[in-house]
Amino acid sequence: MRVNVPDGWSLEDGGGALLRTFKFKDFSQAFAFLTQVALHSEKVDHHPEFTSVWNRVDFRLTSHDSDGVTERDIKLAEAIGSLAAK
Repeated sequence: MRVNVPDGWSLEDGGGALLRTFKFKDFSQAFAFLTQVALHSEKVDHHPEFTSVWNRVDFRLTSHDSDGVTERDIKLAEAIGSLAAK
């Protein structure tokens, strides 16, 4: 399946996930961003894998029940990108 990768995201080797790193001024801004992502993820019932280290947040989006990237991951990636742009 050909995945239409959203702007700013990359496809993991093997095509199993969408990847992206966001950097912020400090920990507080990174945490505030993650809070917005968490609220959105709850609304759409699709939750990202992420790690957060001080001002950096790394995402890995995949649909475990489908063993790869689905339309839900693409939509979540687009929403996360929009939240970061605010």
